[in-house]
Amino acid sequence: ASKTIRGRGQAFFNPAPRQTPKAGPDGRDRPVRCTPPHPPEFRRRAVELARTGDKSVTALAKSLGISQSCLSNWIRQAAIDEGHLDGLSAGEQKELVELRRKARQLELENEILKRAAAYFARENVLPK
Repeated sequence: ASKTIRGRGQAFFNPAPRQTPKAGPDGRDRPVRCTPPHPPEFRRRAVELARTGDKSVTALAKSLGISQSCLSNWIRQAAIDEGHLDGLSAGEQKELVELRRKARQLELENEILKRAAAYFARENVLPK
């Protein structure tokens, strides 16, 4: 029963609904953020352990304190990064996110310029 918490204009995914948001100084709820990501070395070592095949992915994930789907995603992403599977590498995913962010920013700036041009065009046409 995960839920999305809204506050201060942004939505944050709350993976642990047992935690409740704390009220900020203005009385509004502060968002509960997800736990920080695991370090790359931890991920790399977890993938290596999974590839040895001594334990099942589920058992290994449980012993590491992460979900089975999380470990499976790490294994899949490692295979993509190494070229064994088709897909976007971690670097390509990061670049794609940055390019999409930049495109959104440029679209917003373009819209502002269009509105400003329309405003100033109206100002010049109307009698004073």
